[in-house]
Amino acid sequence: MSDAAPSNDRLLGKQADRESNARSYPRYLPMAIREAQGVEVTDADGNTYYDCLGGAGTLHLGHNHPVVVEAIEEAMAADRPMHTLDITTPVKEAFVDTLFDSLPDEFADTAKIQFCSPAGTDAIEAALKLTKTATGNRSVLSFRGGYHGMTHGSLGLMGDTDAKEEVPGTMGNVHHLPYPYPYRCPFGVGDEGHEVGSEYVERLLDDPERGFTDPAAMVLEPVQGEGGSIAPPADWLREMRRITREHDVPLVVDEIQSGLGRTGDLYDFERADITPDVVTLSKAVGGGLPLAVMLYDEEYDDWESGAHTGTFRGNQLAMAAGRATIEYIVEEDLPSHAEAMGARLRDHLDAAADRFDSVGDVRGRGLMLGAEMVDADANPDDLGAYPPDADLAEAIQSECFDRGLIVERGGREGATVRFLPPLIISKEQVEEVGRIFRESVEAAVAEATAPSP
Repeated sequence: MSDAAPSNDRLLGKQADRESNARSYPRYLPMAIREAQGVEVTDADGNTYYDCLGGAGTLHLGHNHPVVVEAIEEAMAADRPMHTLDITTPVKEAFVDTLFDSLPDEFADTAKIQFCSPAGTDAIEAALKLTKTATGNRSVLSFRGGYHGMTHGSLGLMGDTDAKEEVPGTMGNVHHLPYPYPYRCPFGVGDEGHEVGSEYVERLLDDPERGFTDPAAMVLEPVQGEGGSIAPPADWLREMRRITREHDVPLVVDEIQSGLGRTGDLYDFERADITPDVVTLSKAVGGGLPLAVMLYDEEYDDWESGAHTGTFRGNQLAMAAGRATIEYIVEEDLPSHAEAMGARLRDHLDAAADRFDSVGDVRGRGLMLGAEMVDADANPDDLGAYPPDADLAEAIQSECFDRGLIVERGGREGATVRFLPPLIISKEQVEEVGRIFRESVEAAVAEATAPSP
């Protein structure tokens, strides 16, 4: 082992030599994180960044929040078991109590919980198995632009086709429906597209020659995350609930990224005042440690013993950290804080859009925001939307990084710059994040429009 001091270049070089070619973030965030606290991370060279990636929306309380650290240390000091399969413990039951207390009564009163393997995609796989078992049906309804993970069934639900190109035989019998997206409305009518979309789904399910058998489930994100921070109207969510209930189709709401306060409600489906049949959670539910759960109406609890298992579904430290995180989110009313800070950050994104035509659309809810970059020199479509500009979004991400800000990209062609900061972000930090973003857009646009030498 070399005695050379750790540095970004050295550690990134070692990573490139030994890690899979599937690695992603290090390719455009070239850093090795040495330490982290709250909203900030410091790399191996001593550079500090505002972290608006936050473990892809996992770190609701930021890095190493005292309540999370204390919960983990207490569990360790008391010689608690590290994991227990699905054998219960006081830590586990306390976590379940806290989680159920956070749910709307209408859902919690008849809810069951399934602990899954530790990633969010595992909760989606469980939801597919649950609803297919309960209904005896095989078809599944998903949505364009959706993202639910990278395992076999979840990949089948995905809207993005790039990830599927090299993987033959992904889960079949998935039918992708149009998702409300006013800027690039699938029906070409703009803001009223959600109404057309709702009517389309209802007519489709009423059609005896629709081309697929009765669905086992409809799976949707109440706000599309990787799809580009797209937040549909509450009326559309209500319509999807009404239609699925009237057609006896279980509704699976994926709150893996949107849940536990990120969008301004504790659970985003609450804004529409609906009760799903199934809710999937991961990311923040484990307090930053790996944990995924599926919550569902007891009506669908038709599984036999052992029908769905997973070694690490008994992650006790994640349950301790998750309980502390949920309690803090509720007690400190972080959903309201996320809504207020999100409004401040959106003001900065809107200011950039007002100044630069290349910022085509600003959208999202709470602290789940995105700004879509476009080629403003190209011809717009009939609704005035310009083609997505992935190169510009990547350049803005790079400019942000150089200035001390970590942001994500997503959406069509990766052209949406996304913000998923911890919910504890302060007003002062939001102002700095907004300033850096606006300066980065200015620099990237100037570079893109500079005359060739």
